[in-house]
Amino acid sequence: MDELYIKRCFDLANLGRGQTSPNPTVGAVIVHQGRIIGEGYHKRYGDAHAEVNAVGSVKEKDLPLLKASTLYCSLEPCSIFGKTPPCTDLIIQHQIPKVVLSYIDHTPGVDGVGVDKLRNAGVEVVLNVLSERGKLLSAPRNTFVKLKRPYVILKYAVSQDGFLAPLDQQPFWMTNPYSKRLVHKWRSEIDAILVGTNTAEWDRPQLTNRLYYGSSPTRLTIDQNLRLSHDLPIFDGKTPTYIYTQSVASKPQGPNIHYVQLTKSKHTLFQILDHLFELKKVNLMVEGGGNLLQQFIELDLWDEIRLFQAPIRLSQGILAPETPKAFPSKKLHILEDQLQLIYRSRSLNSS
Repeated sequence: MDELYIKRCFDLANLGRGQTSPNPTVGAVIVHQGRIIGEGYHKRYGDAHAEVNAVGSVKEKDLPLLKASTLYCSLEPCSIFGKTPPCTDLIIQHQIPKVVLSYIDHTPGVDGVGVDKLRNAGVEVVLNVLSERGKLLSAPRNTFVKLKRPYVILKYAVSQDGFLAPLDQQPFWMTNPYSKRLVHKWRSEIDAILVGTNTAEWDRPQLTNRLYYGSSPTRLTIDQNLRLSHDLPIFDGKTPTYIYTQSVASKPQGPNIHYVQLTKSKHTLFQILDHLFELKKVNLMVEGGGNLLQQFIELDLWDEIRLFQAPIRLSQGILAPETPKAFPSKKLHILEDQLQLIYRSRSLNSS
């Protein structure tokens, strides 16, 4: 039954997607003799954690049952003071005798310390229940704290013959209405979204979430020589936007428009990821163009590739990046007339 309740924790955790960053999404369930008496999830950054909400949901008449219950959690309970007190203290305070976890939180100061603290207090701790799913759920946060960069998602659509778009520099969409709405859902779940100069200019993307619930990500583009016109949608000021450039930003900085000066001493992509780490942006989605996507792949600065394959042939056009051959697709979905494939990096494919 442990797996069943951990799956429920995953479902609860996913309700917090897009709201908890830079904290992880976490779900928790409290079970007494086969009955769920409490459950909760981390709803938004700065608010109570999943374990606190789970305990808080227990009815008053059931509170005495906590001393004979099991707490299930998708991620190791925190053991440090942050925006809220340590969840390990709450578990010990309520004398919950058993905790079942899916994965470890690699945040410095936690990273197994929470488990040790519980065990030292006499709590039985069971680890690694559905650990591969727990690993994927916590990957954005754990990547952020371990590698000091955002979790990088590369998203693009390709024709059957391997092209991203025609050569005419006109906006061109290969995604169907289903995949387009899915992309907007993804935008509601991430912190930042990046496109290259040509994509910003030729495709004129808004890079906002308009087809799903939730907020829009911070927008990013690279404009080394400040050639982009300010009448492009990315400069509309609707959401915070960062322009990475090696030129002196002499153009007016309108509402929500920020210029970030690049140097020649370090690769542009490393500087962008360093800046996003400073901004506490835990995940980044890169939506094009082909050269930018290829650079992320070649520099091994990616964690996940979300690829749509459209049922059209272009014969010629802008070539799609080479998908790493060493990483077979872990998922395949059919969205009407399109295939969606998901590739994951070496670190996420291994235990």
